Amino acid sequence: MKRSIIILLLVHVAFICQSQYAKVYPTNWWVGMKWNKVQLLIRGEYAGFGKEKVQINYPGVKIDKVTPMENGKYLVADITIAPNAKPGNVAIEFIDGGKAHSVSWPLKARRSGNGTAYAKGVTSSDFIYFLMPDRFSNGDPSNDRIAGMRDQSLNRDSIYLRHGGDLQGIINHLDYLEEMGVTALWMTPVLENDMPNRTEHGYAFTDHYTIEPRFGGAEAYKKLSDALHKRGMKLIQDAVYNHVGLYHFLMQDPPSKDWFHQWPKHTSPNYKDQTWFDPYASKVDRKKMSDGWFTREMPDVNQGNPYMANFLIQHALWSVEEFGVDGWRIDTYIYVDLPFMNRCNKALTDEYPNMTMFGEAWVTGTVNSAYFTQNNLITPFKSNLTGVTDFPWLFEAVHPAIKYNDGGDKLYQTLSQDIVYKNPMNNVIFLDNHDMSRFYSEVKEDTAKLKAGIALLLTSRGIPQLYYGTENLMTGLKNPDDGNVRLDFKGGWPGDTQNKFTAAGRTAAENSVFNWTKTLGNYRKNSSAIKTGKLMQYVPEHGVYVYFRYDAKSTVMVINNFGENEKEIGLDRFAERTNGFTKAKNVLTGEVTALGSSIKIVSKATLVLELVK
Repeated sequence: MKRSIIILLLVHVAFICQSQYAKVYPTNWWVGMKWNKVQLLIRGEYAGFGKEKVQINYPGVKIDKVTPMENGKYLVADITIAPNAKPGNVAIEFIDGGKAHSVSWPLKARRSGNGTAYAKGVTSSDFIYFLMPDRFSNGDPSNDRIAGMRDQSLNRDSIYLRHGGDLQGIINHLDYLEEMGVTALWMTPVLENDMPNRTEHGYAFTDHYTIEPRFGGAEAYKKLSDALHKRGMKLIQDAVYNHVGLYHFLMQDPPSKDWFHQWPKHTSPNYKDQTWFDPYASKVDRKKMSDGWFTREMPDVNQGNPYMANFLIQHALWSVEEFGVDGWRIDTYIYVDLPFMNRCNKALTDEYPNMTMFGEAWVTGTVNSAYFTQNNLITPFKSNLTGVTDFPWLFEAVHPAIKYNDGGDKLYQTLSQDIVYKNPMNNVIFLDNHDMSRFYSEVKEDTAKLKAGIALLLTSRGIPQLYYGTENLMTGLKNPDDGNVRLDFKGGWPGDTQNKFTAAGRTAAENSVFNWTKTLGNYRKNSSAIKTGKLMQYVPEHGVYVYFRYDAKSTVMVINNFGENEKEIGLDRFAERTNGFTKAKNVLTGEVTALGSSIKIVSKATLVLELVK
């Protein structure tokens, strides 16, 4: 018995040594994938590793090519996985001077449904809730600090340090999201951010193939994905192709110098998206836009390097299959190499035909916005991106209407420019996010104006995204720092004196706005007119802006009075859409009234009316 135990221990130690001999990226793959030509980036622990001979003896898997990298610790092995290959552990052998080492590389069976039960895409039928895991809820205090990680901060009194929120905390409150009619969840990135500080936001990856352990790691992420899907909800992953964290292993010890954009001294982008489409733009300006580093702590990735490009594309595919991701939000889209993005987007939709992606395009002007997504512009470069975050809708339409009381003129004008988009319904519309002042603070904490904004958000064209806590009157101004707009959701931590997840923990004003959001969110969930119907808008008159959402099944009339006085509007002008209807049901109150010759609307108010025949 003792001898058997010793043998088992020796085998176990030998396996550990072998498994640590080299690291392989992607960390695994699947049988039956269309992307069956996989490029493995393999990293050893000594300078001569890249010269070792590599061989695989596994049915249905063959090595096509092995390429040593400039850095002797790395090599790249291009492999093909045959359609008849079976799941199992592929032994990758490394041979040098008669010595052989083996690394086990899992080849898995695909998720149930092969892309039908997940990778569903996010469309105008969805209602997205956007949150920061570190600031939403702490469901597992045991992972608040992880030994060995660079950032050991944990202080909720600081807006810059970690607070301990995690994926289990989100799972614990899915009922809350579902109650509001939310159908999709988008979080700031969940990949490892092993940086010395400011790790709460998640945008400085240090390992693409490790889920942030302080959020609960890969198992918690899978658990969240499964919990969402069981409720018929969707998971959106936040992808960052433009940059990584300074302590990413590929930056600390790069396979070659050209995996990142290099400058003689730190060079920031010029933040001029126009350089991509300006017919008079210089190459030097475009290079600065695409290759500049956001900060010294976030090196700019060179997607022009074919190995780095494959690393990023394969990670995207890996994430969808490993975690059941439904949609893809792409950070800082306008700073990334656009031809590369077309390749990456196509790889996702080739593998998952229903997959959708929306990119952060923080720009001014509808034409500028449209350039980065599928559009009707006549330009040499054509983007295949499904949709963008619609900054013009917010800053050039909603803010003038609600914040500055322009009567809806800019709303009308901005939406009239939708002709440049291939499908504006694919754009994500929003009132605020983690990088800007909260909308409630922008409108001077006027709940009537906040309700008007939420009504526009949930009835206009596009995919609505609500930033966490907006429904509970969370405040915060961007200046002087973004930490003020990323505060904790009250009630998400043990011992919180207030709990905004419950009606009893909210004030009367908070409940009023929460119920407003909940009513519209759930109405939208069941309204084909709002989810997929057409939009018809009328030129604003006397500070009143009217539009209709309609299809063959139903018609919804939205009346916005942005002014300070009560207005009465005649209905004859809207006969094109109101003919045949005799009654109107107020979606927010349930009250049904006869459609007369006119409708009165109080100041700073929005009426959402379902027309009844």
